[in-house]
Amino acid sequence: MSNDFLESLKAELGADVFVGDDIPVRFHNDWSGMTPVVPLALVRPRTTAQVSATLRLCNQFMVPVTPQGGLTGLAGGGRPIDGGVALSLDRMNAIEEVDPVMATMTVQAGVPLGVAQQAAEQAGLFLGLDLGARDSCVIGGNLSTNAGGNRVIRFGMAREHVLGLEVVLPDGTVVTSLNKMLKNNAGYDLKQLFVGSEGTLGVITRAVLRLQAKPADLASAFCGCPDFPSMLELLKSSRQRMGSALTSFEVMWPSFYDFMTGGLPDLRRALAEAHGIYVLIETGGRDAAENRVLLEQVLSDALEAGWVSDAVLPNSEREARDLWAVRESVSEYGKLMGPMTAFDVGVPTSDAGDLVAEIEAAVSQRWPDAIGLSYGHIGDSNLHFVCNIPSARAQQPNKEITELVFGLVAEKGGTISAEHGIGLLKKPYLKLSRSPEELALMATIKRALDPNNILNTGKVLSL
Repeated sequence: MSNDFLESLKAELGADVFVGDDIPVRFHNDWSGMTPVVPLALVRPRTTAQVSATLRLCNQFMVPVTPQGGLTGLAGGGRPIDGGVALSLDRMNAIEEVDPVMATMTVQAGVPLGVAQQAAEQAGLFLGLDLGARDSCVIGGNLSTNAGGNRVIRFGMAREHVLGLEVVLPDGTVVTSLNKMLKNNAGYDLKQLFVGSEGTLGVITRAVLRLQAKPADLASAFCGCPDFPSMLELLKSSRQRMGSALTSFEVMWPSFYDFMTGGLPDLRRALAEAHGIYVLIETGGRDAAENRVLLEQVLSDALEAGWVSDAVLPNSEREARDLWAVRESVSEYGKLMGPMTAFDVGVPTSDAGDLVAEIEAAVSQRWPDAIGLSYGHIGDSNLHFVCNIPSARAQQPNKEITELVFGLVAEKGGTISAEHGIGLLKKPYLKLSRSPEELALMATIKRALDPNNILNTGKVLSL
């Protein structure tokens, strides 16, 4: 059967099909750290028609397909299946149009997020979606996982940035709905079925992205707050007084800030004194001078109220980059610690302080030498926690750590996944965040669109 399938696939797609040793290693896995898998074949289509042909043949021969984007996912969603096809959209990387009148951009799914951001800027516009992996992740993956990132508090998750999609269904049917209009209520909003579905319902091939007016200035400030309740007061004040100008509100607990600045000599510690919690604020206004004045006023009042103990405002773009370098130093974990168990969870903002305290205390009690780091986009209720047990060496107790953390998150009414999807790693715990009725409805939708269960088989749900 596999020989017949491969012959049919090669007949349709020719040199865009790779097998065996011709499959580059990077397509064997995503960033989840799971054991790599060599797929039966790798297909790197250049057109939607080729994506359609691939899925049609896979559906006909009942061969599972794993869609792949930038492979920066952390939940195993892009990891291939043994005996299946890896379908990479990396060659579909054209920016087809930037429409300054409609303030939209039409892109193919393999366009890197950073490239799309640059194209928007060149047109005098702004793409509000932003992630630390901006130069590696791609638009198709961003949409399929409903990515979040640094500016969700202002611009929303990935689904708020998409107006239209082109999607190939599991049987090869192409559904093109490249809508540019903000108001279009003609029937079901079908694109929302596919945004956040992690490639289990269809393969996104093209998208119309919504752009914003380009901010005249992005001003940042780094603050030290005495404790978590004080930080909440700063957040409330910033929201009320800055409104839509507040683009980021990033929070770092001492566990993260002290560990990263102490371990990476290139990171500059912005505040000399130790503080209970650290906040990185970014604002983006239409007037550079007014934007900075407003930020200074908010911080001055917060200092007077005691919500902020100390603060630094950069005087140059380089100084601003230095402040952000601490928050974005997560890519340097490999230099400072061994194997990690990483979490991106969501919890009501007011409960995040208690949750961090409970997680860090429970992990330390269970594994006294544990390294546990807490930080997140707390303005949008997203908390990150990473953990390494040095004494365990390569045999990290991932399952035990995961059950401990997810159990505490569930007690707070939170979610096990805020922005990285479910994939394979989180699938056993999805029931902690979704009711039986919700899971049943998800399964009904999956069966309706993919009755042969070929698309990203085994990810998110088990049928």
